[in-house]
This record gives sequence, structure tokens and C-alpha cells, in this order.
Amino acid sequence: MDFKNKVVVITGGAHGIGKTTKEEFEKAGAIVEVIDIKEGDHFIGDISKKNVLDEFASYVINKHGHIDYLINNALPIMRGINECTYEEFEYAMAVGVTAPFYLSKLFMNYFNDGGCIIHISSSRDRMSQPQTESYTAAKGGIAALTHAMAVSLSGKVRVNSISPGWIETGDNTYSGPDAEQQLSGRVGNTKDISNLILFLCSDQAGFIDGENITVDGGMTKQMIYHGEHGWSYKK
Repeated sequence: MDFKNKVVVITGGAHGIGKTTKEEFEKAGAIVEVIDIKEGDHFIGDISKKNVLDEFASYVINKHGHIDYLINNALPIMRGINECTYEEFEYAMAVGVTAPFYLSKLFMNYFNDGGCIIHISSSRDRMSQPQTESYTAAKGGIAALTHAMAVSLSGKVRVNSISPGWIETGDNTYSGPDAEQQLSGRVGNTKDISNLILFLCSDQAGFIDGENITVDGGMTKQMIYHGEHGWSYKK
């Protein structure tokens, strides 16, 4: 896929899925602008803050005059109901839902034809472990925001979301049950997600709009019953 001179904006692009996506877009000829709270050669800022989002959007538009693709990837914090404070929950919502909404709003009149917004949700938007409320709520929110924005921006910008399952963002390798609990027989990697992001931004995906696509090796499709197929429940 050719993205020569396309302007791509990625939140949380200094590591993990965001970093891989940045690298893959650049290989395809794109110009990539990243915002991340981590130090590095990118726009540094906390996207939970409105003034940071305003400053970043102004920086991108003043520099390029337009954008082509917005990838809302930054991770909210994960805190459970037992320990999560009001402020921590608000922070998770700000990073996971409010910032993607507000950046989309700031950029919506600056998208070139063929523009695309990709939200990174999670398979946790439909399933949970104990004590994950802040992260899960944020991911559920961004999945719902996807179809709402797709309707509002119809004819201007396509909006889709991706729900990754277990994605290894470091150098760990997994075998045995960790790998085999996915139908694909392995844990995912960041290119599994970046490949789909680039596809969804391409002309090849021009008829895909308002969708949430799960990329989890089939893990959420497998029904689990205690005592069957080697599964057992322990409380």
C-alpha cells in the first residue's frame, strides 16, 4: 500500500502498537506525527489535558495544513473498582474516550478526501476480568463512539475501530496454554494490528465504515465450560 506524503497522526505512538504503526506508515511513504507522554523525538504531552490537545492539533495543522489519517491509540490506565479513585477513573475516560473525541473534532475540517479515523478499542469492550473497570469502560466507550462518529462524519471521513486481544508489545514469546488458548495457537504481535490499521486507511477498505473489528486470534469466539476440552474453573 502506498501512503506517500499522507499525513498520519498517532496518539501513544512511542511504543507498542503505536510505534509499530508509525514505522509501517513511514515505510509506505507517509509523514507521521506522534503525541505521547513518554520522552522522545515527537510531540510530548498528556492527552488527558484539553490545552495539550489544542496545542498538538494546532502544531499539526500549522505544519502540514491538513491530515489524512488519525489513529487514536493511547492507552487508558487499568484500575479496578476496589482501588480506583474518582480521579483515576476520570483520567482513564479522558485518555480513552474524551481525547479521541476531541482530537477528531479538532481535525475534522482538515481531513483530505479519503480521510480515515481509527480508534483502538479492545476485546475487553465485550468481556472482562475482575478489577479492570477503568480500562474496560474506556474501551467500551471508544467502540460505541466509533459508530456514532461514523454516522456524524458520513461522506467526509470513514471511522472504524479495532479491538485487539492479547498483543505482546515487548520481546516475550509464549507457548503452551498461553498460546493455545487463542484459536490461532499463538499470542498476537503489534504487526497484527498495524497491518489492519494500514488496510483500513487504504482505498481497498473504502466500503468499510462504522465497524469494530476484533483481532484476537479467535479467543473471544471459543465457548468455555468447566470440565470440557481441558478447561477447569478455579475460584
